Amino acid sequence: MSDPLSHRILDRRDDLIALTQALIRIPTLNPPGAHYAAICDLLKARLSASGFACSLIRATGTPGDSDRHPRWNLIARRDGTRPGPCVHFNSHTDVVEVGQGWTRDPFAAALEGDRIYGRGACDMKGGLAASIIAAEAFVEEHPDFAGAIEISGTADEESGGYGGVAYLAEQSWFSPDRVQHVIIPEPLNKDRICLGHRGGWWAEIETKGEIAHGSMPFLGDCAVRHMGAVLQAFEDHLFPAMAARRTDMPVVPDGARQSTMNINAIHGGQPENPPDFDGLPAHCVPDSCRIVIDRRFLIEEGIDAVSSEVIALLDDLKARRPNFDYEIRELNRVLPSMTDRDAPIVTTVAQAIRDTLGQDATYVASPGSYDQKHIDRIGKLKNCIAYGPGVLELAHKPDEWVGVTDMLDSARVMGRTLESLLLN
Repeated sequence: MSDPLSHRILDRRDDLIALTQALIRIPTLNPPGAHYAAICDLLKARLSASGFACSLIRATGTPGDSDRHPRWNLIARRDGTRPGPCVHFNSHTDVVEVGQGWTRDPFAAALEGDRIYGRGACDMKGGLAASIIAAEAFVEEHPDFAGAIEISGTADEESGGYGGVAYLAEQSWFSPDRVQHVIIPEPLNKDRICLGHRGGWWAEIETKGEIAHGSMPFLGDCAVRHMGAVLQAFEDHLFPAMAARRTDMPVVPDGARQSTMNINAIHGGQPENPPDFDGLPAHCVPDSCRIVIDRRFLIEEGIDAVSSEVIALLDDLKARRPNFDYEIRELNRVLPSMTDRDAPIVTTVAQAIRDTLGQDATYVASPGSYDQKHIDRIGKLKNCIAYGPGVLELAHKPDEWVGVTDMLDSARVMGRTLESLLLN
């Protein structure tokens, strides 16, 4: 290999491993949004030492922000020696709950062979570390570069990004006059360019009933049974209709090329007792039952059609089922986002993949949304993609891991991209 920048990146293998492990070992669990300040402090110390000017921004007043769990974000900037574009690497620092089924300590960041294990390893602390290594090596190799490089570590992507990129975009940190190219190192595989994502609509549905003694349910009205009718209507009508719809978006994996819906939660009747309670339940007919739905929709569908389809099923039940009543509350909505394949960041990264890995890039779209939605809709910056190391299917799973070789290869692609954009 005769590429000096690639050599510099490969020589940082041990540093990349140590940095990834240090990031994983900070348990930035969201919810509740723990240790955001600690991980921002780590990033600030690291990037300040590399000559980046660092800004710490608290997303005051956003969902979840509190004195106990403040929503801290970091943006680090390194200006070149002459005018030019700004290339921004954005990574979220939060991770989801650990869940069951782990065979390793989720925050030990154990290195086993070529893999680093831990919650957030691939989603997306490995991508964050790779972008830092790439940027530092590029600056060392090309100290007279044009333009600017920015690296951000942002909060709350796993819960919508409102305490992170959305807030920063509202404050003009992602306006096209100060940032021109954005790469989000989400785990989409090192040979893939992710152009965008499906849309999402989240809602809570509550069915109503009437409380009565459990031995005389005929004197009440069971809200859980009413919710059973809702779920059956979904099974009979909504799920088959969604399965028949396909998108032209290159969504991966293939199962996400159709419309989907997940039932996130169901709660009915008496609340769960604490683990140390050893008594028996009271005998009551439940007068309320609630579900939370997570409806992912295609760019060919409209958000109004998505919500109306669910409401129409509920209204049909209300017309046909005795005593059926419901309330529905929208929790969040995200519109699909897609960057054009001929956008500058797309063509530049595609060429970098070809030059670095010796293969053509595959173009994909994500089944779930990520922070591109806010850069697109709020920041009005269209020149944005996701590109980073890691296997998408490992995200949020037990024994999540990221490959060291994949991180190094992705960092080399990122470095080549910086050379193409900032060495004019």
